[in-house]
Amino acid sequence: MSLIKLPSLKQVKPSEEKIPEHLISKKYKYWRLRMFVGMYLGYVIFYFTRKNITPALPLISEKLDIDIVQLGILSSVFYIVYGIGKFISGMVADRANIRTFMAIGLFSASIIHLFIGYLNSLYLIVFFWGLNGALQSMGNPPTTKGIVHWFSVSERATKWTLFSSNHTMGTFGVGLLVAGILNLYNKGIVGWEAVFYVPGIIGCITAIFLFITLRDRPVSLGLPPIEEFKKEKPIVELSSSHNLSHWEVLKKYIFTNKYLWILGFANMFIYIIRFGTLDWATLFLYEAKGIDQVSVAIFWTLMPLAGIPGGISAGYLADRFWNGRCVPINVIYLVLLGLSIIGFYMYSGADNIIGTGVLLLCVGFFIDGPQNLIGGVQVSRVTVKEAIAGACGMTGFFGYVGATFSGVGLAFITQEFGWKGLYATCVLSAVFCIILVMMTWKKERGDS
Repeated sequence: MSLIKLPSLKQVKPSEEKIPEHLISKKYKYWRLRMFVGMYLGYVIFYFTRKNITPALPLISEKLDIDIVQLGILSSVFYIVYGIGKFISGMVADRANIRTFMAIGLFSASIIHLFIGYLNSLYLIVFFWGLNGALQSMGNPPTTKGIVHWFSVSERATKWTLFSSNHTMGTFGVGLLVAGILNLYNKGIVGWEAVFYVPGIIGCITAIFLFITLRDRPVSLGLPPIEEFKKEKPIVELSSSHNLSHWEVLKKYIFTNKYLWILGFANMFIYIIRFGTLDWATLFLYEAKGIDQVSVAIFWTLMPLAGIPGGISAGYLADRFWNGRCVPINVIYLVLLGLSIIGFYMYSGADNIIGTGVLLLCVGFFIDGPQNLIGGVQVSRVTVKEAIAGACGMTGFFGYVGATFSGVGLAFITQEFGWKGLYATCVLSAVFCIILVMMTWKKERGDS
């Protein structure tokens, strides 16, 4: 009796059986929707096995006798490993099967959650949570590859920013899940370890769903490439003068691509702003503006929730008015973001609760557009689709450098120069980001 053969991790070769001409449009419509929904739900559940620890940190600290410094180490190890892993996974994913790569990453990360809650050694917890960070890095690269191969240049901004709402949906969903688990824990129905193993079980089931639902590129199903189907020419095409090895593709279209380095640094500044405004806003409002803790907690939810329509609208406007070009809308959003940050610093406070909420909504709304476009859509416009996962992995690594600075670096700046220094740094980061984005104007338009 033959064993069940699982899909290969290698990228699926173009199918020799081509879809008949009259069925191509129907098949494309079906598979585009199926791929989008599958990748979206899959990445939401990745967040269930990534952000489940955040709302449960006080309980975990109490049960495992971990102090705040050790919690910081746990968090730092995860983000360092995740940032490096995202870059490495990106380079691998460009030559890997989308469904297998993503499903294995989620399944492996979920397995860790089935037992990590029962560990008593801090060193083992740090090791396995760091390993979880490495496995989490297998989630984003195959989805970026999927979006680029299944959606054309002129529609990509809308689809990409819509897809990127999964970050907020995942964070919101796991927050509700953990809140429910903690409620059951307080009633003595489940142990606190359920904070880990319940998301782990959900992750394992979802990984099987990904195996069943997803496929690789359109050509693996006998469909024509997306550019041929949509009759659109890619902005940057792979050199056809000779066959390039994977390393040669990486070297030519990523490592020596100055526009990717520019967007990488732009992404770094975006992450400084994002985490600088999000992570420090609660402390700023409580200590400097005299707003009570309950109101502060409510305000904290406004930024990420406002980011969903902010990101989607930026993608829609880029496709609607600039044929998918990202520079114009990025500049507009970054200018308005800088003004919103200044307004939030100057006019928020206990005597202006409504204004404080509106300004936080504005910050959240205007930051998600540039973040989604710079680190994803715009990257796809300055490199070839055969290197897109590696390219996004590289710019994503720069993003987490910025995220790291937003913690330690902004803490030092605030200590030395006060809250004015922190928000001035965020505004300057927006200015630097505008300058860097403008440097890709001609390239994105296809002039160079």
